[in-house]
Order: sequence, then structure tokens, then C-alpha cells
Amino acid sequence: MRHEIYDVVILGGGPAGLSAAINATIRNKKVVVVEQEPSMTSLKKAPKIDNYLGLPGSSGQDMLASFNEHARSMDVEIVARRVEAIGEFDGYYNILLGENMIQSLSLIIATGVPYKATLPREDDYVGKGLGYCATCDGPIYRGKDILIVAHGPEAEYEANFMAEICRQVYYLPLYKNIGELDERVELLPRTRPQAVMGKDMVEGLELANGQAIQVEGIFILGAETAPDRLVPGLLIEDNHIKVNRQMETNLPGVYAAGDCTGAPYQVAKAVGEGLVAGLAASKYSSRKK
Repeated sequence: MRHEIYDVVILGGGPAGLSAAINATIRNKKVVVVEQEPSMTSLKKAPKIDNYLGLPGSSGQDMLASFNEHARSMDVEIVARRVEAIGEFDGYYNILLGENMIQSLSLIIATGVPYKATLPREDDYVGKGLGYCATCDGPIYRGKDILIVAHGPEAEYEANFMAEICRQVYYLPLYKNIGELDERVELLPRTRPQAVMGKDMVEGLELANGQAIQVEGIFILGAETAPDRLVPGLLIEDNHIKVNRQMETNLPGVYAAGDCTGAPYQVAKAVGEGLVAGLAASKYSSRKK
């Protein structure tokens, strides 16, 4: 990281996030784009895009490559880190990135379509044995049995960490090509999680293949964390972040842009909202200074 204190921290490296970063950088702001995994935006999967003005017939991958090249040409700082937690204190947003903490005067959320709970009553179990950051809650489960539902390979680090302190760690991968797991981690056959077991607290997880694994903790890792879980107090409406015309959320200094604010899920809309959010966050940080 280039700085400990930034003017603008942007969560997400898709069209909205990069547009916001470019426009804030033009205004001489200290900017960093934080993305969980480089270029994992849904745009990358689009085979052909015909409705982005001036670039007819472009593939999503080529378009995203152009966006990234533009950002790099302006020396925009882009880091591949998972945001563990965000809290506000004394006029700054404190952002935990693994073992590093940075501060920012403003925050732009551009993380794409928010993660939706996929298990029955998933939200009811949050804080009652179900979580989204194993390294954050690790000490609670010392000497206990846990299960990690892994949407991506970045979850392997957390599984290996938990293997050092837990009695048993089960690992359920929802992706291919498993990397390096600690030998103490028990790898489960790749299948879908079906339902959380337990009345008031987590007691286990039922799997689609008929298995039932009894554990005291379940972690769902690698899926994009829902914004309102990441930023406490953030107002969500119809599963999207509620914003006004300036892309302001209900929290001071926090903006949102792109698919996370709702339909239409189009590149042009994301780029435009990123522009507005980048300008608004730049003005806000200038006033705070």
C-alpha cells in the first residue's frame, strides 16, 4: 500500500470502480482500488457487447482490459486484497485488509451485485455460528469443529489458518483446482450445501449428496460479502444499496456505483455512476480536509 491514509478507497475493480478511480485521480486524490481477486467482474464473461457507445462488438474481456490499461496509464493503485471489516472512527473509515489497516476520508462501494443468502434461514444464523470471515472470528472456535464453504481459492488461506487452532476443519469447495490445503483440513466431495442444521445455533450442515456434517461453526468464504455486513448501518433497499443522484448512501462519505445500486446491469450505467461517485467522493474528501 502506498499510503496509510487515503482520500478515496474504492471497493471493486470493475467498470464502476475503475471509472471512479480515474476521475478521483484526475482531481489529485490519493486513491486505491481494492478488489478481492483481480478482474473477477461479470463483464469479463460477456462474449460480445454492442450497446457501449463507440465500442461496438467488443468482448467483455477486451473492454475490461482497456479499462485496466487506462487506469494503469494514470498510475491508479490497484491491490488484490480481501476487505475483512470496515468501521468509522473520528471522521475516518478504517479498512482492514488482511493484517493491514488503512484509513480513508471517503469510501466508494462498487462490488457488483450483492451476495445473496443461498441457504434457508442463512441470515438467522449470522453471529450464531455462521460467519463470513474465519480469520476474524477464529479465536471463538478454538478447539472446536468448523466447516468452510469455499466459493474460491482465496478461502484456502483461511482454512489453513483455522486448522492451527480448531479441532477439526472441513472444507467444502464450490470451485475446481484445489491448491494447497493443510493436511489437517478434511476435504469434502464437491457438492452443494443444502441447509444449516440447528434450532437457535449452528449445529451442522446438510449437503446435497445426503451427508450431514456436525460442526459448531460454518464460514461462507470467497463470495462477495454483502455491503451492509461490510459497512454497518448501510441502507439496503430491494437487495441493493440505496443511493441518490450523487451516488451518496445514507452514511456520510460513503458512495456506491454500478450493479450494487440496482438495474439496469449495464456497462454504460456502471461507468457513469462511477464517474459521479468519483467526483462526489473527491469533493467530500476536500471538504473534510
